[in-house]
Amino acid sequence: MKYRCVGIGMAALLLTVVAGCGLVKSLGKNPEGEELTRLEALPNYKSASFENVAERSDSTVKQSPLRLMFQKHPESIRPSQALPWVKTDLKTLASPAPTIVWFGHSSLLIKTGQGNILIDPIFSNHAGPVPGLITAFPGTKHYHAEDMPPIDVLIISHDHYDHLDYRTLKKLKDRIKMAVVPMGVKADLVYWGFDPKKIIELNWNESTTLPGGLKITATPAQHRSNRTYATENKTLWASYVIQADHYRLFYSGDSGYGPLFKQIGQQYGPFDLALLECGQYSPNWPWTHLWLGQPAQAAVDLQARLLQPIHWAKFKEANQPWNEPIEKLMPAAEKLGVRMNVPRIGEPYTLGDPPKEVVWWDFN
Repeated sequence: MKYRCVGIGMAALLLTVVAGCGLVKSLGKNPEGEELTRLEALPNYKSASFENVAERSDSTVKQSPLRLMFQKHPESIRPSQALPWVKTDLKTLASPAPTIVWFGHSSLLIKTGQGNILIDPIFSNHAGPVPGLITAFPGTKHYHAEDMPPIDVLIISHDHYDHLDYRTLKKLKDRIKMAVVPMGVKADLVYWGFDPKKIIELNWNESTTLPGGLKITATPAQHRSNRTYATENKTLWASYVIQADHYRLFYSGDSGYGPLFKQIGQQYGPFDLALLECGQYSPNWPWTHLWLGQPAQAAVDLQARLLQPIHWAKFKEANQPWNEPIEKLMPAAEKLGVRMNVPRIGEPYTLGDPPKEVVWWDFN
């Protein structure tokens, strides 16, 4: 689970107990009652939990949270200086083609002629149920909920803390017209005060078309879900296909590599842009994240014209140098002939423009 990934160990165990008492709102709430009954009837919900399409790798290593918390880290696991960033007025940003602004990790704003899309926002500067556990890198803290334009649709990939952030969503709640989430995640949002009528839950390969014309399809991912140690996989995880006018974008969420990328490419591709996770891989969870150069191969499988790496450059969630993911991905992409777009945090990129290729991450 994600707690293993971010290494918050005993604090997480304590919070699991606290969650049972309802004292920590940020831990969310799993589906129950009629909502749970509805999930139990789904074909990918078996033995009281959601399942991946592929079987879990036998190489998954089980280690105690305490051991992971105290394992030796490389000195460059966090950057030695603030990451470069660009200040963009998101409320006046306009373009005839979709424009993407990345805020570090997997948080993205996509402005289209059919509406504003906000994906997995986390502006509270930490990833976890309480502040101070997993803190954001310097240079990644300059964008806030208040900077966002009106949001036509919020997209959530899964319920891990670095993708579903209570404090951010609490501030954004009244400015979000509609939320699209995987099956079961609605329970968290309703618990946090969202209007149930403004939440659309999707199972894999289900679609919704919003009033402005945006079409969003939830597609399979190879991952897991949970917000406490007590329960796992009670809500679904997903990747997404986003269709805006004649453009097609793919957002991976968190996912290990497998045949699913080629299947999605064949069914929904080709894509103008693939936003693919890059980083937070570990031998302790080898099947839930893309490793090193695998995003490049996934982009080929998806038939993507351009690859932008996400899920890196904001949090320390695995035992790796902070810039290792991009350093390893660049040569893999070149070898496979995959074009890369690597903007600085807050730097807008409009589809059709030349990719952002300035190497800004070349320091420890």
